[in-house]
Amino acid sequence: MARSSKSAKRRSRRSRRTSTSRHKTKKTKRLKARAARKPSREVVDPAVRQQLRQYEEAMRYFNQQKLHKAKQALEKVVAGPSHELADRARVHLRIAEQRISRPPTAPLRGAEDYYHQGIAMMNLGLWDSAREHLDKARKLAPKADYVYYALAALDCLTGEADVAMENLKTAIDLRPENRYHARNDEDFAFLQDDPRFTEMLYPEREGFGN
Repeated sequence: MARSSKSAKRRSRRSRRTSTSRHKTKKTKRLKARAARKPSREVVDPAVRQQLRQYEEAMRYFNQQKLHKAKQALEKVVAGPSHELADRARVHLRIAEQRISRPPTAPLRGAEDYYHQGIAMMNLGLWDSAREHLDKARKLAPKADYVYYALAALDCLTGEADVAMENLKTAIDLRPENRYHARNDEDFAFLQDDPRFTEMLYPEREGFGN
């Protein structure tokens, strides 16, 4: 009976060791499986981290309208390794360069300012804006012949013959020299076939009176 009891105890100890070993093996496998499923932390290139810091700094300058500093910082970002950050930086870099190259518009104060702005709009083909500025100039300086002359030219460019004749007549009444300027002004080509235009510009011709 003693031998049988000892033998049973040894079998029990071997059974427990086997069970413990199997449990450890299963636990190890589960840990390995978890490690395999868990995504590894992405290794970020230090140069990309630096590029990102430069981009964030550039955007702070950009939003504060410190365009020259923003431009310098954005140029560094464009030269960095991340194509995505470089592409973003290029967009803001173009905007910063455009704003730097275009001086701020001075506030318009008097008739002269509105007149020159109106002429600039005419040269760009922005007829509505040109008329708006020239009308303001006319209100501020109702005796300025050059404003009426410009309005007459604008009327011709927009195909308004009757109004053009009225404004041109006023310009000539205020300053007769405008008659000679209008003779060679291409802006008045629209009126070349209108007898009223010819009579106004060439009163010395026979049949047109004084």
